[in-house]
Amino acid sequence: MATALADALATAAIRTPQRVLLIDDDVRLDAAGTDRAARTLSAALLRRFEPGSVVSFMLPNWHEAAIVYLGATLAGMVVNPILPSLRDRELRYILEDTGAAMIVIPGLYRGQDYPAMLARVTADLPTPPEVVVVRGAETGFTGYEELFSGTPAVTLPDVDPDAVALLLYTSGTTAAPKGVLHSQRGLRALLTQIGHYWRVESGDTFLVPSPIAHIGGSIYAFEAPLLLGSTAVLMQRWDPDVAVALMQTHRCSHMAGATPFLTGLLEAARRAGSRLPDLKVFICGGASVPPSLILDATDFFDNAVVTRVYGSTEVPVTTVGSPDPGDTEHAAHTDGRAGIAELRIVDGEIRARGPQMLLGYRHNRDTADAFDDDGFFRTGDLGRIDDGYLVVTGRCKDLIIRNGENISPKEIEDILATAPGISEVAVVGIPDRRTGERACAVIVPDDRAPVPDVSALRTVLTEAGLALFKVPERVEIWESLPRNDAGKILKQQIRATLCPETGKG
Repeated sequence: MATALADALATAAIRTPQRVLLIDDDVRLDAAGTDRAARTLSAALLRRFEPGSVVSFMLPNWHEAAIVYLGATLAGMVVNPILPSLRDRELRYILEDTGAAMIVIPGLYRGQDYPAMLARVTADLPTPPEVVVVRGAETGFTGYEELFSGTPAVTLPDVDPDAVALLLYTSGTTAAPKGVLHSQRGLRALLTQIGHYWRVESGDTFLVPSPIAHIGGSIYAFEAPLLLGSTAVLMQRWDPDVAVALMQTHRCSHMAGATPFLTGLLEAARRAGSRLPDLKVFICGGASVPPSLILDATDFFDNAVVTRVYGSTEVPVTTVGSPDPGDTEHAAHTDGRAGIAELRIVDGEIRARGPQMLLGYRHNRDTADAFDDDGFFRTGDLGRIDDGYLVVTGRCKDLIIRNGENISPKEIEDILATAPGISEVAVVGIPDRRTGERACAVIVPDDRAPVPDVSALRTVLTEAGLALFKVPERVEIWESLPRNDAGKILKQQIRATLCPETGKG
């Protein structure tokens, strides 16, 4: 059985061969060309690996990623997008955990030599993946273009729409990230919901600055152009002034992103003197969203619905916001109403169940406590439901969300616990209007070395192979950390001390 995505690609190639699916600077992928490239790549993959194998890619928002995503999907393989900002430590874990058969990487990107990193990471893996390099010079690895040379056509396999199709890693309360499993059926339900509630029509255009390694970036870039008839305009690096120019040039109708994206877009549009009249919907989530930001943006982008939403990698677009034009009260002061998902509040915790939810985690140890007896996902977030609208009030799980990226404090703490000058450490999130949260390391020093500052922590963490975006931006030195009678560090008390004006982080 072909999946909805495979059928949609084949249909688009026949009926609208010249329709542009994706724009990446000067590159435009039309339906016919995308179909040919994806089928050629799927044949190359099937010559190498069995259906069900994991194909990873660690690419920026480049058009090649769409071909990898679609080619692997047509071949019945599991796609595993990885953030390009991750480094040796995180990448090694993911490759070992997935047993990836292939990973597609850039050459030199933003000063990082990815082939050199892969050489280090794969050197001691028992079964290293085939490494494919995009936009890179000769590296000793497979060149991306080699996958398209002389590959004979093959019969695409039947794919179970309920099988694992997408594998994404997300940080949580544990030091090791958790692999989230999604099916094509679940993704189709998600896209159908988006199309209905966010008024997506054939011919609409999404600006996609969010990383394609996130569930949001991937669905707007790879799935929506085929399942909803839209076009995706990719941004490989966020620049709000460039974003405004792109939205004007391509008449973008939709955009979704965390708080910093909306803040930056609003400021840049004001500088440009443009109210972006083609913008129909801006979806804001992924971090704390100030109500005043939604109200300011709604007032300025006078043709657009601007609304808060709530979701996660596990249950994407749990709420659809308040998509009704004119309902600024709910759009700004709540996190929206449910679309196809069901919501319930149990002991203050938000729980969700719906057709777009994850199949489970890669490991049973992570899945065991993730669902309640009725199949609702335990989000780990606190909230209430007012007149059908969700209001998120906090988190019961230890997680920092900065610029829409999940950061596991425990992952940072485990590395810093053995660093010179540190006796004890607790990493907490503190509110920030621009980024949602910032990470703060509260350190109890020892006498082995000078007390580390932010720069020293950056050195320790990056040398341990941690991504730069996880490095704390603030350091506090305390004589001791508050604990309860069982010895547990009281992070809520730490946050209340650091942020007395809010009483919480």
